[in-house]
Amino acid sequence: MPPIEDDGLTAREVRDRVSQGKANVTKDKSSRSIGQIIRANVFTLFNAIIAVAMVMVLLTGQWRDSVFGFVIIINTGIGIITELKAKRTLDRLSILVASTYLVRRDGRNVEIAHNRIVQDDLLWIRAGEQVPADLEITRTWGLELDESMLTGESRTVRKQVGDTAYSGATAVSGMAIGRVSAVGERSYAARLAAEAKVYKKTRSDLNEGINTILKFMTFLVVPLCVLLIWTQINTVGGWDAAIATGQWRQAVVSAVAGVVGMIPEGLVLLTSLNFAVAAMRLARKNTLVQELESVETLARVDALNLDKTGTITSGGIAFDRLDTLAGAASPAARHEAEQALYDLANEEQPNGTGKAILVGLGERGVTAGEVAARVPFSSARKWSAVALDGAIWYMGAPEVLISAMDGDHADVLERANAIAAEGSRVVLLAKAAPDDIAPAGGGGHPQDDWGWLVDDPTILPDVAPVALAVCSEHIRDDAERTLAWFHEQGVRCRIISGDNPRTVAAIAGKVRLTGDETPRYMDARELPTDLDELADTLERVDVLGRVLPDQKKAIVQALHLRNHTVAMTGDGVNDTLALKEADLGIAMGNAAPAAKAVAQVVLVDSKFSHLPDVVARGRQVMANMERVASLFLVKTVYSAIISLGVVLTAMPYPYLPRHITYVGALTIGMPAFILALAPNTRRYIPGFLRRVVAFALPGGIATGLSVLLSAWIVPRVMGWDLSRPADLDALRATSAIILFLMGVFVLSRVARPLNSWRGGLVVFFAACGVIGMFIPFVAGFFALIIPTGATLVATGAALAIASVIFAVCVWGVPKIGRIITHETKTR
Repeated sequence: MPPIEDDGLTAREVRDRVSQGKANVTKDKSSRSIGQIIRANVFTLFNAIIAVAMVMVLLTGQWRDSVFGFVIIINTGIGIITELKAKRTLDRLSILVASTYLVRRDGRNVEIAHNRIVQDDLLWIRAGEQVPADLEITRTWGLELDESMLTGESRTVRKQVGDTAYSGATAVSGMAIGRVSAVGERSYAARLAAEAKVYKKTRSDLNEGINTILKFMTFLVVPLCVLLIWTQINTVGGWDAAIATGQWRQAVVSAVAGVVGMIPEGLVLLTSLNFAVAAMRLARKNTLVQELESVETLARVDALNLDKTGTITSGGIAFDRLDTLAGAASPAARHEAEQALYDLANEEQPNGTGKAILVGLGERGVTAGEVAARVPFSSARKWSAVALDGAIWYMGAPEVLISAMDGDHADVLERANAIAAEGSRVVLLAKAAPDDIAPAGGGGHPQDDWGWLVDDPTILPDVAPVALAVCSEHIRDDAERTLAWFHEQGVRCRIISGDNPRTVAAIAGKVRLTGDETPRYMDARELPTDLDELADTLERVDVLGRVLPDQKKAIVQALHLRNHTVAMTGDGVNDTLALKEADLGIAMGNAAPAAKAVAQVVLVDSKFSHLPDVVARGRQVMANMERVASLFLVKTVYSAIISLGVVLTAMPYPYLPRHITYVGALTIGMPAFILALAPNTRRYIPGFLRRVVAFALPGGIATGLSVLLSAWIVPRVMGWDLSRPADLDALRATSAIILFLMGVFVLSRVARPLNSWRGGLVVFFAACGVIGMFIPFVAGFFALIIPTGATLVATGAALAIASVIFAVCVWGVPKIGRIITHETKTR
């Protein structure tokens, strides 16, 4: 190592800093512990209501009426397993790579592990190493850092004395020594990882709607349960008689029947199961869903921000040709230009363009020459240089090199822009001949010592353009078809790239990003910083080039201001915060581990063509869940109405919890699961709860009124004494049959159109319900009784009345309302 005067820290100073907690150690954990995850899923409002109801029934000894409680176990298990999987993924997020490093202590250079570095250590950074802690450069020997892990693609920056080298960056070339300024959790990489690791629960409109229903029902359940118990106790002669005869048990079971009916427990379970099934189906198409709720987000996406490289293009770059300019058309001049271009690209860690040039020229027989000095490519400078055979050759962005040259080279720039407008990458090759290598102010640079070029990289004014190197990117075969699908589905796609906006816009035009219209492009350096202004600008832009990493998150935030649901693709650590800011982060399978860890969806085989499947699956889940949620909410509505009617009239509850379990399984639970898996590509529109309630109210009111009228009228017509168990059982059996008929009616309404397999579904479950009544075990377990004689006649009359009530509530009232509204508008 080069000799330096500073001896670094002493052993005592190192021990002091370790004792003060200033060592380079980070706590590698996500924001939620296993205990927190279990508590969050076990102690929910839904679980509390169902668990209390289940315990109350078990205390009565009527275990067959408590089967509804198993929903808690299944639903809680699904939630815990899902979040534990997300936790393991987040805990694997690591930006720094563990390795050994060279520090200077007590006047000697010592190799130590990265976690033994302490603050104020003198740390050597050598080519190929990753910076393990933030440090201030005190002396440099041409250090170039690749900061793409932190700030963006191909971000290579030359460091000077006094500059800060951030942890997570990688040394591309050169060497430096610096004093450590931040270690452990205070370092830049650790803070970035910590922010990326913060657990963010995916917002679910569906779950929020269900929780709203549960919160509303809580205010009803507690007082209503007390009133129901009090009412049922009074129907058997009061507390003394109920306790003496043991009929308090039946009173509790009856109260629970009303409470459980109001809770859409099957909907909570079906939501979790449906999300899980969608995730498994996507997994078969090499798409990993890391958060189940993100399946719903797929249905709401209306803005998609796409990376160009790896998404629209395959990521592979091919060297097409070398267009020589005036004065370099001879075979010898062309050979010299090809040799210089090869040597310029032949860096220790060439970028994508450099690799393509090496492969392309290598196939033509060009090999490495003897380079006297090198200035590596830097995205900050946007050029590189080599000293070769006494001359200096430059390669870089045409507009940057030409702006530093003497003379008028507008024709060269115009030609480069024309090639870029075709969608190709263009770099300019320029040369400063030996006679032109002279510093400003006279004199000359010694050509046997190129240290001045390395220490102070500059473009000599007398440099002359020699050739244009043209590379092209391979556009994915499925890109145009995939973008067309999004266009048809009303999803606004934008391409966000760090490349030349003209090049990106040309590629966008080839894949018909905006259909028949020409894509509108903009240089991101011209974007406003104010989010409101940025949001207005984005509405008028389809392609953004030269986008900086910090702008990606701002773009997502600006789209949120306009109420867009944003999905974003990304592949680098620099994308992690923007991926988390988006409603749906999508990472390619070849992305950086940090990007995959924070994304909700990972396209394992990196195929852009999977995205329509992903979005379509989300739309299927949400459109169908909205359809079947109405089934469950109908039960909530009629249970509340029946419970209120029972309390107000002080009558025995008209059915048992096991009745509602039987009817609900055949007319709600099982059919809902099948309907939820049916194809459906309608884009989800917010307002789930409002639409479901509007659909469920007519059916719920009709069912509640039908059961109450039957419970009030049938006993009087039949002369039943409801204090007698046999007569009460007959009433409950009749009410269960009415519930089943109304459930079939509601199912047929939800399953429309019925001229396909949906009609067969309704018939099948209706038949299952009837057949089950004739199976002794089923009938005995669920307390089902087949009506006979006069009871059969009364039941038939009650069913006819219920059918009329259903028709009036579901079809009659809405039609009358539309007629009245229409007449009002026309007057």
